[in-house]
Amino acid sequence: MAKILVIDDEPSITNLVSAYLKPEGYEIYTAADGNAGLKAARAFKPDLIILDIMLPGMDGIELLSRLRRESEVYVIMLTARTEETDKIVGLSVGADDYVTKPFSPRELVARVKAALRRLKTGAGSGVEGSVLSFKHIRIDTGARTVLVDENPIELTAIEFDLLKALAENRGRVLTRDQLLEKVWGGEYFGEMRVVDVHLGHVRQKLGRDDLIATVRGVGYRFEDEPS
Repeated sequence: MAKILVIDDEPSITNLVSAYLKPEGYEIYTAADGNAGLKAARAFKPDLIILDIMLPGMDGIELLSRLRRESEVYVIMLTARTEETDKIVGLSVGADDYVTKPFSPRELVARVKAALRRLKTGAGSGVEGSVLSFKHIRIDTGARTVLVDENPIELTAIEFDLLKALAENRGRVLTRDQLLEKVWGGEYFGEMRVVDVHLGHVRQKLGRDDLIATVRGVGYRFEDEPS
């Protein structure tokens, strides 16, 4: 049974989300402010967090920033439809996805189910000993580890899956739509911006600018040479 933590100061939101998620068999825990949410995340150890940005005490951005120092739990942020900056900042701090308010509860449930399914299959679907080896990067798809010039690199689940998808298609351009389908799943309803932000994180962690190329107006291409 997957555990989901909903952090929002509006009872109408937490009640609505809980009402739609509980019938799916998930264990739901809620918190109404940032400090309580951080404590709950540490104690409850959820598989997924639904996190509102506007929270009393500690806002969602600060909560996520603190949480990312100790956890890679999948986080879906709730943002106001008009606050584009909040979406970018949230993704930059470490959110895996976002949903804009007002939102469709059924869409949120679909996002949650797709994320949990991807996390479950992604973490264990790699064939033992399956390694993508290049001149600078070595990706062990079974152990889900990455070495760059023999140095280990820590990637989130989303970041790993994006890098893996590109590496498996070395030399080919993958569009944002293709990357969304491969990493977030065919049921994803959000915007393509999440691809750009997360790949920005991947590039930063790789520490090299020559491994993933941006093909303007199309998508991305993995360019490391075979070993």
